[in-house]
Amino acid sequence: MASFDTDVLLIGGGVMSITLASLISQLDSSRSMTLVEQGRQLAGESSDAWNNAGTGHAGYCELNYTPAQGDGSVAIDRALAINERFEISLQFWSSLVEKGLLPGPDDFIRSVPHLSWVQGQDDCRFLRARHRALQAHPLFQGMEFTDQDSTLSEWLPLIHGAQQTFTPSAATRVPHGSDVNFGSLTRLLGRSLTQSGACDIRLQRRVTGLERHNRGWRVTLANHESGEQQVLKARFVFIGAGGAALPLLQKAGVQEARGYGGFPVSGLWLACNDQSLALQHNAKVYSQAPVGAPPMSVPHLDTRFINGKAALLFGPFAGFTTRFLKEGGVMDLVRSVRHHNLKPLLDVAIHNWPLTRYLIKESLSPKSSRLEQLQRFIPDIDPDAWKLVRAGQRVQIIKPDSQGRGSLEFGTEVLSTSDGSLAALLGASPGASTCVAAMLDVIERCLPELVQGASLQTLQALIPSYGQSLQQDHQLLADIRKHTLSTLALGNGMENTQTERSLYA
Repeated sequence: MASFDTDVLLIGGGVMSITLASLISQLDSSRSMTLVEQGRQLAGESSDAWNNAGTGHAGYCELNYTPAQGDGSVAIDRALAINERFEISLQFWSSLVEKGLLPGPDDFIRSVPHLSWVQGQDDCRFLRARHRALQAHPLFQGMEFTDQDSTLSEWLPLIHGAQQTFTPSAATRVPHGSDVNFGSLTRLLGRSLTQSGACDIRLQRRVTGLERHNRGWRVTLANHESGEQQVLKARFVFIGAGGAALPLLQKAGVQEARGYGGFPVSGLWLACNDQSLALQHNAKVYSQAPVGAPPMSVPHLDTRFINGKAALLFGPFAGFTTRFLKEGGVMDLVRSVRHHNLKPLLDVAIHNWPLTRYLIKESLSPKSSRLEQLQRFIPDIDPDAWKLVRAGQRVQIIKPDSQGRGSLEFGTEVLSTSDGSLAALLGASPGASTCVAAMLDVIERCLPELVQGASLQTLQALIPSYGQSLQQDHQLLADIRKHTLSTLALGNGMENTQTERSLYA
């Protein structure tokens, strides 16, 4: 059986692993890195463009990040934190574009305004309060609000247009929002790492064994095509394998993951490939989720750019599944049950039965019911122009709370061993949008020498806000945002779209 050693092993070929490899290669090019992915290409699961919203989650339009409080105020702390973390991603991508390690930004990011849109007096009142709270902070300066029909028709021509409505409606808009193709970004970074020799990327390799070895890890790999097995020894292992992360942590016997379970959720989009319609819409429009729906089911109508072409996506429609990956097995959930996570799993199953029932019901819904939900956004649709497209799987975290009861978490979490030899990313939204901040967290925990001395100076050149607060340093925020929006060609979406529309007129 062939064997080899590596300083850093990355399991999973999604945006998280590739981002971590890119950061390490910039901070210490002497380290050997190996990335293994069981699929035929990078970003085949959650990072693929059809498997996520591509919103570039910045808290601009996602209403679930800013819940209403009992006194009528709106909590904005989470939106501020997510926005600042997305700014870190923008800085890193800008630096890689300037270094020539990423091509022109159009290959992975486009300027698409972010809007929140609501109907009904109560929701309009909430949106106005949300705008007032957010717009007062420099991170959200430039966010516009309207409840005027004429402006709504201008911002949302497919939704409002010339149609007269007697239902109160309101919207907020951020012109410098973005559409990010995380699949393209991942593959572009992977190509750059391969060409420079910074990372050995091996596809169609499945991890069949993961165990401690001295101060590192001994990992057994199986080649999908030949069946050949390899053994490698790694000083540090990162598991960025999406839904496969929990089973790998269990395989490794990581004590820090005891009690953790997974709650898998499937997804579907309604997709329309009419480019003229997508460019006319030119927005990512989020609204309120149905009562009982999970956060990942917040309905939104998005202009997407995939393989250079514009499309419209509506959804996602979450459903119940037992698979942890799109290409996973129906027994994934059952195989993840252990004696130490059985109680948390049962607690969540009992106390979240309405959510489970909702997901099962959604899974069984016909296309016609999904089109009815779309008609809330676009009253006049051609049903034949829309098709159902399978979206990615998400595995939400279940873990014991302070009282030992199972808690269902909607978010992302970095888990690491006490000796810093292994780390993993668990959970979902906001996920990919905050990949750089999440991987910096991994480095700070497990490879702290990379944020010291000369490496720290390199990092601060790549990400000027590193070690500082954009929430508090308003001048730094202004300088950085001006630079990143210019480098990535964001914020001029309306002008670009007017030009592109003419191509399809």
